[in-house]
Amino acid sequence: MTTELTTPYVMLHLGVGSFHRAHQALYIHNLQTSGDRSWQLAGGNIRADMADTITSLAVQHGEYTLETITPAGVHDFTRIKAIHQVIPFEPTLAALIATAAKPTTRIISFTVTEAGYYLDAKNVLDTSINDVAIDLELARQHAPGSTIYGALTAILRQRMLSNSGQVTLLNCDNLRHNGDRSRSGLLQFITLLGDTDLLAWVNANTTSPNAMVDRITPRPTADVAERVLKATGWADAVPVMGESFIQWVIEDNFCAGRPAWEKVGVEMVTSVAPYEEAKIRLLNAAHSCIAWAGTLVGYQYIHEGTHDAAIRKFAFDYATDDVIPVLNTQEKPSPIDLAAYRDVVLDRFGNPAICDTNQRVAMDGYSKIPGFITPTIRERLARGESIASVSILPALFLAYLQRWHKGQITYIYQDQAMNVDAAHAMCDATDPIAAYCTDAVLWGELANDPRLVAAMRQAYQQVTNFIKNHKL
Repeated sequence: MTTELTTPYVMLHLGVGSFHRAHQALYIHNLQTSGDRSWQLAGGNIRADMADTITSLAVQHGEYTLETITPAGVHDFTRIKAIHQVIPFEPTLAALIATAAKPTTRIISFTVTEAGYYLDAKNVLDTSINDVAIDLELARQHAPGSTIYGALTAILRQRMLSNSGQVTLLNCDNLRHNGDRSRSGLLQFITLLGDTDLLAWVNANTTSPNAMVDRITPRPTADVAERVLKATGWADAVPVMGESFIQWVIEDNFCAGRPAWEKVGVEMVTSVAPYEEAKIRLLNAAHSCIAWAGTLVGYQYIHEGTHDAAIRKFAFDYATDDVIPVLNTQEKPSPIDLAAYRDVVLDRFGNPAICDTNQRVAMDGYSKIPGFITPTIRERLARGESIASVSILPALFLAYLQRWHKGQITYIYQDQAMNVDAAHAMCDATDPIAAYCTDAVLWGELANDPRLVAAMRQAYQQVTNFIKNHKL
């Protein structure tokens, strides 16, 4: 249900990066512009990164410019004024926790990337990861740490002690069942602490809606600020840019009120599942496919790979042959025209004005394979069907990893979930394909399945031929 207020309620966002400012903040801005000022944004980061961005945002009183660009090359500039409080980072997160603990703060949202949840294929929190282990120890000392679980534990503990009331935890990352999964990780984290009072309070006083978010938002380059200055006359230190397409689908499960998002285009639904499956499998996985393939043959940008016939065919065949048949069945038809969605996605990727880099999209493969791609492989095999087209994607990632292993990727590859030593050892193995297929992080219960190994050998040969025969 929505909430009508005389004093605004606050949505506190953790992770004030480009995507948040081009997506969730825009919806709040549009509500405020329409005359509904019952909600406002506060924001800050739980890690020490992006210090310059936070400082500049604070100097500009939370205001910045959003540039959007259509596939036809039409530019639009909007000055976003939704962020009313910018919270500087400091290691204790004291100011962030203080804002989160106010009774008027009714939603805590967050974007920490897919790899920031540290959950394995069975949704179990991986306490062997150093950041998680460190944060568990810090949480026992009532310090917040640097993971989303450490930060939320400190925030919710203070809300409980302050008797601040219920609050909704809203995940805005590209994670399947993102509300359910982040909630599971949080509850596991608190359980490991042995804090039974906090665990009971969180169960009774929070909800975690699932949500699906979509807008391509590249890291802004210097020319974005130049275009903003030319178009608006404002020397904005922290503009952001994105494609004109935008979508947000949210499960309507808020325990402490919410903005009237449906007035500004958000789809409030009872189940996000079909929307998120279409987006994660047809958009996110295809995006990674194009980034890995494009890097392997020397492209810098996503649109370059999308306009390459061989690379586009990899993405098109993956969607058409293997994904759409498992998302749209006679028993469970999809509410979405998946073929049309596929075509829109590829058109969006081909927008040359966005200049989205392969580096940005290629990151975090060790989260994206199990999150975006393995489910399709698992479902196709369960039905006794071919996985020839979907196997191309992990084969591309293996070829990409081998380039990384040899120091031949021309940019820095970032992957929070990857065990660097294990990845190097895999690439050094006598049979890298067999070693790759045994990795339980990537494949879960399919690890070492002979059907997977056979399909990967065939797909890897196709990728090898693609690279060998490709001419820029």
